[in-house]
Amino acid sequence: MNGNIQAGYARLLGTFMLGLMQNWPLLCHKVLDHAARVHPRRTVVSYAADGVFETTYAQIRARALRVAQRLRMEGIQPGERVATLASNTARHLEVWYGATGMGAVYHPVNPRLFPEQIVYIIQHASDRLIFADPAYVPLLESLVDRLPGVHRFVVLTSAANMPATTLPGAIDYESWLAEVRGGDGENSWASFDENTGAGLFYTSGTTGRPKGVLYSHRSIVLLSLTVNAPDMYGFTARDVVLMAVPMYHANGWSWPYTAPMAGASLILPGTRLDGASLCELAQRHRATLSGGVPTVWQGYLDHCAKTGERAASLGRLFIGGSPCPEVMLRAFEQDHGIDVVHAWGMTEMGPTGSACVMTPETAQLTGAERMALRQRQGRVPFLVELKLADEAGKTLPWDDQATGHLHVRGPCILREYFGGEEQRLLDSDGYFDTGDVGAIDANGFIHITDRAKDLIKSGGEWISSVELENAALLHPAVQEAAAIAAADAKWGERPLMVLVLKPGCALTQEELAAHLAARVPRWWLPDAVVFAGELPHTATGKVNKARLREQYQDWSTKRGSD
Repeated sequence: MNGNIQAGYARLLGTFMLGLMQNWPLLCHKVLDHAARVHPRRTVVSYAADGVFETTYAQIRARALRVAQRLRMEGIQPGERVATLASNTARHLEVWYGATGMGAVYHPVNPRLFPEQIVYIIQHASDRLIFADPAYVPLLESLVDRLPGVHRFVVLTSAANMPATTLPGAIDYESWLAEVRGGDGENSWASFDENTGAGLFYTSGTTGRPKGVLYSHRSIVLLSLTVNAPDMYGFTARDVVLMAVPMYHANGWSWPYTAPMAGASLILPGTRLDGASLCELAQRHRATLSGGVPTVWQGYLDHCAKTGERAASLGRLFIGGSPCPEVMLRAFEQDHGIDVVHAWGMTEMGPTGSACVMTPETAQLTGAERMALRQRQGRVPFLVELKLADEAGKTLPWDDQATGHLHVRGPCILREYFGGEEQRLLDSDGYFDTGDVGAIDANGFIHITDRAKDLIKSGGEWISSVELENAALLHPAVQEAAAIAAADAKWGERPLMVLVLKPGCALTQEELAAHLAARVPRWWLPDAVVFAGELPHTATGKVNKARLREQYQDWSTKRGSD
């Protein structure tokens, strides 16, 4: 008897130790279920190639369920990758949720990559099915002979707007979806573990072949929850989100999940990402917030400066991907009344790592001090742990003086690359080296001074290319600026500045030097300045410094010839 009592007590104790809460897997389709149930009439406006469509989260869920069933009919198995070559539209969103809802993995391909890179990542991911916008059909036709593993192409349009194509098995999306047996599709999703892969994204490959990062359902849901905190994105059901961040860029910054989680309305602009279009869409739909890389929003500012237009409803703007220049911050905040939030992250971080929002300790700052802080990358949220370390891996203090490499760890951060490339990515404590260099102050605000590969080492001392560029951009004649290292026989490396001037403006090297001398140490001043018609950009809109370094690698031997 006593033995039975003891056994029962042990079982009861074990139950309490395990917890008594429901085991509810964090799966991506639960986000859409929530949006369809709680915010069924919230609008999603989509600018597709064949017209402008207004739909709702409830309708997107119903069609995504049909996508899931149609993928099974196509022979797609759980875990297989389904590629998309598409802009931000409701159809693209349906494919994402439909693929993950049946256990497959969506794999957005950046159409701005070099053709060789596109071929490589489609082959590396073993994609068998590709969904593509009509605009990218010619690109795929030029590559199809190098994609033997792809057996079907679905063009994201209707039958009436289906372009003529030689792609094998090509069919328009609406006809493809209509083949679902019974027409309505199933009303439930598949069941599987929350650690199942959901989205596969590749790095831009500026320093080598692109590398794949496979996000799990769990990591996507967790990160989307944490970045929806008030001191991060903080979406609400009252927001109208103009999603200028491409869905193929680092999971669309998680916005395809954070918006429906909160019940925010979505404006999906398709290819309409020029400054005039963004301003028009923001005004027409009364967008309350948007975001993207600096180059996209420079186009918006240029358009507004020329026309005098502005989107009065736009109150918040998230800028990331590369450092936001002070001149851009000032223009948005002072001329447009828009609160700019500087954000930081990378594909390997799931992708968001920090956001710059004021705290009680910094709220009293004004003038130059406040602007300096606003240019920082901000503080990490819960689920992102941050470490500053020197070259040897020794932890450095958060005193705003020590400069080192930024390392991160957390449940939404890369453990290894897809396919097992580059093993041993983490240090002994499980931290991932982001490749960014900077300092952290006592309040946790990150100040990234450069990418490690972009620092300029002159006479054994480091020069920040980012700070040089930001100083140059404060000159009213400068449109874009890039500082890179040029070989120097005496100092090892010296700064070379490549500038794009605003239309109708002129500037000499001497005038630039005088402007910079008031803002950076004199020994930082570039030895040479190149005035270019344009700067090369990566597929995600960042300045391609690798290309510039290649172009000007022997600048010291021909200095002054351009």
